[in-house]
Amino acid sequence: MKFGIHSLLFRETFLESDLPLLDKCKGLGFDAVEIIPFDPAHFPAAKARRAAADIGLTLNMGYGMPAEFNIIDPDPAVRARGIEFSKHLIDLANEAGAEVFGGMIYCGWGYLTGKMRTAQEWQWGVEGYHTIASYALETNPELVLGIEPVNRFESHFINTAADAVKFIGAVGLPNVKVHLDTFHMIREEDNIGAAVRATGGKLGYVHACENQRGIPGHGLMPWMEFFEGLHEVGYDGCITIESFDPDIESVAKLCCIWRKLADTPEQLASEGLAFLRTVRERVWHGHPASAA
Repeated sequence: MKFGIHSLLFRETFLESDLPLLDKCKGLGFDAVEIIPFDPAHFPAAKARRAAADIGLTLNMGYGMPAEFNIIDPDPAVRARGIEFSKHLIDLANEAGAEVFGGMIYCGWGYLTGKMRTAQEWQWGVEGYHTIASYALETNPELVLGIEPVNRFESHFINTAADAVKFIGAVGLPNVKVHLDTFHMIREEDNIGAAVRATGGKLGYVHACENQRGIPGHGLMPWMEFFEGLHEVGYDGCITIESFDPDIESVAKLCCIWRKLADTPEQLASEGLAFLRTVRERVWHGHPASAA
């Protein structure tokens, strides 16, 4: 199992000047870094790939799709732009050597209609994402596309693990997997362990977040239950800590982070990593839950 850290904990996007962040994350003990290239035109994909390879670091890539590229929008022109932009992001992920491209990559982040998901939206989403995933499969069959269920305040389209499993089944391609995020799960799932088990072999990526996005282990998330579910489904992929620094104003506004979650981003990263590794060891080797 690999443990990763999210680049937005330290930077608001990822440019050439941010390449030293990879060394920093490796020094903190992480096996992987998830990069969010909010400025895709200036994302140094090839240089990031080389820099990561030089230090034995895995790269993953994530994104929150802007409204102008929403593949469930009623406007067919918007849907078409979303498909083409998604292909561009997949090209960048491939150039960067990413193992996973995940997140809210299947509809507009923050897009809410004020109604429950409709059958027409579902059809648009499935058809559009089948086209996107087919392109990814042709260009790099090893790239995992992670469909991340998010909470009701960020989308009405896919909120639960069961939603994601249903969507993946409808898309029907092997490179599309479930991307679970515990921050969203604790708001939307009836039972954390059951939600993980329901993904079965379709689980492809994990964000490990405390309920308030603070240091894992310092909140309400039932970590033992979550890791027991991961163990039962045989998941041994990457688990990435996702949090954000409120001092990065643009990111804090996007993610509604209005208070300090740790003394420093480094503290959140290092203490969270130590906690998650401890819980993983307890579950994988049959130790009692104790304080976890």
